[in-house]
Amino acid sequence: MICDVCQDKHATVYLTQIVDGQMQKVNLCEGCAKEKGVTDPTGFALADLLLGLGSDEKVGGSADERRCDVCGFTHSEFKKTGRLGCSACYQTFGDGLDSLVKAMHKGTRHVGKVPTRYRATKRFTDQISELKHRLKIAIGDENFEEAAKLRDEINSAEEEFIRSKA
Repeated sequence: MICDVCQDKHATVYLTQIVDGQMQKVNLCEGCAKEKGVTDPTGFALADLLLGLGSDEKVGGSADERRCDVCGFTHSEFKKTGRLGCSACYQTFGDGLDSLVKAMHKGTRHVGKVPTRYRATKRFTDQISELKHRLKIAIGDENFEEAAKLRDEINSAEEEFIRSKA
């Protein structure tokens, strides 16, 4: 196989990573593997190479490199370690993070894990709260037909929720 980076020499290093359920392979010759830091475990990030974020600049970076005002973390350090220095780094390096996070995860908003039972209960309480709010407005507007429909909807939803718990 030929090296995926230089497209010239025979590949001797074969890397595989699974991103979003898709297997991605990178084949490198010895020279490109050394250049990308594959032989140095602290200096290589396969995700950076696969996503085209790798760069030839050294960890020291250039003089005009972006730096976090709070912790002094640089973009080169982020690319090398894959971690940010502090919460302010998200603002400093934010423009490139969205695409990186989207490529690595399902979305860009952390929602955490929620137990299935709690999710159903939360959905039910939100639905009942909304219906009760609409019922209160209907009563205030003296729209008693709408209020009766909403009351019946609330009773039906409560009965269904109780049945689902049994």
